[in-house]
Amino acid sequence: MDAAVFIILAIVVLTALAFDFTNGFHDTGNAMATSIATKALKPFNAVALSAALNVVGAFLSVHVAATVASGIVDLGSYNLDNPQEGLNLLIVVFAALIGAILWNLLTWLLGLPSSSSHALFGGMIGAAFAAMGSQGVEWSSIVGKIVIPALASPVIAALVSATATFLIYWVTNTIPNRRKVEHFRHGQIITASLISLAHGAGDAQKTMGIIFLALIATGNATETQRVPVWVIVVCALAIALGTLSGGWRVIRTLGKGLVEIEAPQGMAAEATSAAIILTSAAGGMALSTTHVATGAIIGTGLGKKGSKVRWGVAKRMVSAWVITLPCAGLVGYATWWIAALFGQVHPLIGVLVDLALLLTMVGIILVRSHQDKVDANNVNEDWSQDSKASESAQQATPLEVEKALEQDIEEILGASMDATAASVQIPNVSRREHIQRLREERLELAARLRDIERELEEILFADESLVAPQHDSTVQDLVTATPHQVAASLPPADVVRPDSEDK
Repeated sequence: MDAAVFIILAIVVLTALAFDFTNGFHDTGNAMATSIATKALKPFNAVALSAALNVVGAFLSVHVAATVASGIVDLGSYNLDNPQEGLNLLIVVFAALIGAILWNLLTWLLGLPSSSSHALFGGMIGAAFAAMGSQGVEWSSIVGKIVIPALASPVIAALVSATATFLIYWVTNTIPNRRKVEHFRHGQIITASLISLAHGAGDAQKTMGIIFLALIATGNATETQRVPVWVIVVCALAIALGTLSGGWRVIRTLGKGLVEIEAPQGMAAEATSAAIILTSAAGGMALSTTHVATGAIIGTGLGKKGSKVRWGVAKRMVSAWVITLPCAGLVGYATWWIAALFGQVHPLIGVLVDLALLLTMVGIILVRSHQDKVDANNVNEDWSQDSKASESAQQATPLEVEKALEQDIEEILGASMDATAASVQIPNVSRREHIQRLREERLELAARLRDIERELEEILFADESLVAPQHDSTVQDLVTATPHQVAASLPPADVVRPDSEDK
């Protein structure tokens, strides 16, 4: 093998492993976001478990790798006996990886759980189209194994998850909530592990397929040959290391941004995702774990009575899904032409210029990410007030917000929580003129109410002095009561009720 071709192949393999790493931390949330959100697993324990199971999953099958290697780029358009055409295919693979990595990092920065798989496929389509025109792309395979599953999978996942969630709450309706949550948290460890296994079986194989395609291009493998063991091993380790690094931004969006999820909902979402992803991997379909996991989480919000789906966040996600293929394709298309332009001097020069552009963009994104850091320490914080306010503005009219605000204040005051209400000054001015201020104050009151509910739960279930044997019936009433009823049953707080002017 020519020295320049060997260097280019080495760059492509390392870049593919870098993509595999980004795939790991970008898609960790698919497996562990719900378990972290419900506190079934501590954040670092969750990603460590997911990383280990990603390695195991990578060895389960190579059907998806075969789809990626021969089902997107039309290998019949290349005469691989000609070293120059093999080099051209290698540059197509490299340009595709640049498009996928940049899209992964950009959506990670924004906290959007977009599809790493579709970013890779989009980059490959754009680069192949730039190199060979429309005949260089396997359009029929793309429609059957990528586009149709992408459209169907989130809908199917949402329907299955909603049904499972409804049945779970219906069957366990008579079980005290505390006991129910405790048992379902244990169950979540199993279902989250299954998703991690499925993620390794599906997503690690996509990078295997890319490296295998690069080996075919340089004459180091044939289409009929099995994926080499060393390729499976390095891809498994790369995605595991990426998973271990966290990907906290996307975990936060999936765990807190879509639905305020409880342990029964989390288990339903995870079981649904694992079943669909493992089935598709066995059939060789390059399904997006992001689409499946997101659809399943939305389904839990639809299946639980009283739960709320934040459709504003969901719309952002779907928008990112829609533009993933074309955006990654455009980057792949552009970077192929850059490599071709500078490659007129020497192919290695074109590849090095593309590599320099990739490293520059990665550096810019990483620097920007440190300005608004999300990590294991704050991944479970309540969804930001700005996010909630913007979604409330999209979904509620001023009169609806005003009515809801009055109900919240009345509930807090009626439940002997006057100190909370007194701490927030509500100006006696026209609500129409200050609807934004009212909305912000409502968010503050709601946050305080959640804190008080948590404290009540800790007192009722952690303080044995309140659970005396002679008051079993009273305790049972408290266990099954709503937070409002519990608050009303407690002695009044030693606070001075604010006068009517403060209200």
